[in-house]
Amino acid sequence: MKVILTQDTPNLGVLGDVVNVKRGYVRNFLIPKGIAVEFNSNSVKVIEEKKKKNAQLLKNKKEDAAVLAQKLTGVSFTIAVKVIEEDRLFGSVSAEMIQKALEAESVFVDKKDINLEEPIKKLGIYQVPVKLHPEITATCKIWVVKE
Repeated sequence: MKVILTQDTPNLGVLGDVVNVKRGYVRNFLIPKGIAVEFNSNSVKVIEEKKKKNAQLLKNKKEDAAVLAQKLTGVSFTIAVKVIEEDRLFGSVSAEMIQKALEAESVFVDKKDINLEEPIKKLGIYQVPVKLHPEITATCKIWVVKE
């Protein structure tokens, strides 16, 4: 059965693709979840409109991410933590702590977008990448100091 995908779907295709799948899969999964619609002349027109809106939305998100990246590269902030011996931290600096420090600077990002390779466990200055968009990554400077 031919259907048109209404959203990007792994192992099937992207928005607007016409795919041929089994009738039961269409009836029981794709159509009830809103992932696809039956192929006909009206649905082709509707999907083309949706593609245009989706492209504009992605363009706007990318522009917003670029503006946020400019703001984020200029930000440097301090996180004060408890220290035990030899400048080792009592615990570690996590992505959530960095997110809260960014919010204090009026920069709002999701903690999943903060790319810490490993938790910060020593005092010092760190460059932390923040992925704002699949194509845009910004770096912010963090000073980890004694409390």
